Amino acid sequence: MNSPKKWKMILLVWCGIYPCITLLSITVVPLLKSFPIYLKTLVMTMILVPIMVLVIIPSIHKYFHNWLRK
Repeated sequence: MNSPKKWKMILLVWCGIYPCITLLSITVVPLLKSFPIYLKTLVMTMILVPIMVLVIIPSIHKYFHNWLRK
């Protein structure tokens, strides 16, 4: 089976990351306003990466499988 085209994966991953980062920025960042930027980024990535790997990326592959393989 051939691999998905990179531009398609980039597009779909971006479409998954953008709303997650926006939601985290609205909900989590205000709670961390006194933290230095490197700790804010650490917390954000500790939340975002598992969500992407365990939920978003598998969903992308499931729902867009046919389009990714074209």
